[in-house]
This record gives sequence, structure tokens and C-alpha cells, in this order.
Amino acid sequence: MNALHDAVRRLAREHNAVILAHNYQVPEVQDAADFVGDSLGLAIEARKTDAAVIVMCGVYFMAETAKIVNPERIVLSPDPTAGCSLADSITLRDLRLWKLEHPGAVVVSYVNTTAEIKAESDYCVTSGNAEAVVRSIPLEREILFLPDQFLGAWLKERTGRQNMHIWLGECHVHAGIRPDEVRAKQEAFPNADLLIHPECGCASACVWANGRGVMNPRTYVLSTEGMVKHAATSPADTYVVATETGILHRLRKEIPGRTFVAADDGAVCGYMKQITLAKVRDTLRDLSPAVEVPQAIADRARVAIDRMLAIRA
Repeated sequence: MNALHDAVRRLAREHNAVILAHNYQVPEVQDAADFVGDSLGLAIEARKTDAAVIVMCGVYFMAETAKIVNPERIVLSPDPTAGCSLADSITLRDLRLWKLEHPGAVVVSYVNTTAEIKAESDYCVTSGNAEAVVRSIPLEREILFLPDQFLGAWLKERTGRQNMHIWLGECHVHAGIRPDEVRAKQEAFPNADLLIHPECGCASACVWANGRGVMNPRTYVLSTEGMVKHAATSPADTYVVATETGILHRLRKEIPGRTFVAADDGAVCGYMKQITLAKVRDTLRDLSPAVEVPQAIADRARVAIDRMLAIRA
């Protein structure tokens, strides 16, 4: 594996390439990357890089986003078939019909969407800045939030926006993390902080204490980047982490001496794991497969993405 890692780094230098990896990537891909982060972090890094080539180690919509914000650069995807169940939960036809039912509504789409969905949206968001974006929209404006129902429900609770309609999509990995599993881990580690991603289907059952808007103690709803920041500053020694298990590698690597436990050891995204270090090497060697987004779609999607990047949590 060291030889493969060295080959990847050598090819990256030769092609003036930057390797960006999502927190859910396999450990060896994370270790070979120039930057590891969440969807928002990857989009920010993609936009500010001066590298000639961007290798996006994540599911395909992430590579599309990198291309949209960097139309003049070569953007490579080590496996273009790495999709996303959440992105697949809404089609362009679905969104257009929904907009017709709510004329004048502001469309807020999660970053886990295709480029053509982003092109039909007013704002794009990640779990890290979704609340800030929703709060920036005038209260009298109706909102269509898509496609994740659990993130949408969390935002509605946090912001009190009663005029926000939520698409019933879900990430199959996060939806599969059950409340009983989380509670069992909390009982096993009673002094642990619970870090829970807002895409989790168990969020409502695990987060709220008795009384609307009151969170259970030692419970934190965070993006994956937020989880890293929290663990780096919290005095807790142990963390139960309710999201895709790939984040555990980064947490253990960057914050040694702490204990990080998966809320569900089976919370693994097969799409994310399609990208291997060998595929990254081949992509850099061949400068292929390259990602292309039709200009008409890219130009419209860029508006929603730029708004996302302009509003930080």
C-alpha cells in the first residue's frame, strides 16, 4: 500500500493535481489526499485551488460541484458510477412539478443533489450551513426544502419555519441508524458525547428531551466537519458517532487519545467505498474519467452554489 500511496503522490505532483477526499472515503484514500472534509469544505477547497487538475474522491455530485465552480480546470472522478441514494430520491420532473404547486417559493436544495437539480434551485446548502441559509430567507417566503426529510425536519424544528415544505427523500445509510442502536451505545458509554448527523432518521427520537426545542444533554447535531471541531475542543474522552463510519478514521487520526465509537458499525456507504487508492492512481495516470457539466446547467447551478459558499454557519 505504501508503494501505491507513493505512486499517487508522485502522479499528483507531475500533473499539478490536488486530491480532495470526503470524510467517508476509505482510510488509504483519505491518507493520500491533500484535503479531507465534508461537502462544504470540498466545495470551498475546489473553488480556491490553483491546481490544474482536481481529483474528487467522493460521490459523483461532489465532482459535478467541483467542475461547476472550476469550469476551466480538469476535474476527475476516480469512479463516476459512485452515486448517492439521497440524490436519486428526487428527479428534475419531480422538482418542476413541486415548484408549480408552490409558485414563488424559494427552493433550497441540499448539496446531495445532481447538477440539474441545483440548476432549478435558488440556494444550495450543506448540513454545515443549512440552518444559516434558511434563517437568511425572509420569513414571509415559502420554502421548498429537498431532498432529505430528516435534515428538513431538523431545520424546521430549529428555525420554527412553518412555511417550509420538505421532500420525503433520505440517505439509506443515515436512515438506517436506529434509535435503539444509538441508545444501546449510549448505555455502554454513559459519559460519551453523542455526535449525530442531521440526516439520521433517529435524530428526532435521540435528540429532543421532554419539551419541544430542548435537546438531550451531551447530544450535538453536527455536520461531519462540525463533529471534528467539536471533538477537538470538548473535554469528553469518549464520543458515540452517528453517521457513516468513514469519519472515524479522520477523528482518530487528528484527535489521538480519545475514544470514538460508531453508533452503528453497519452505517457504511457502498457508493463512497467504490473509490479505491488504485482507482485514484489510474485516474491520475490517465487523466480520466473527466467530469463535464453542460454549460447551460452549470451556469444556473453556479448561482445556487455561490449562495451556499457565501453563507457560513
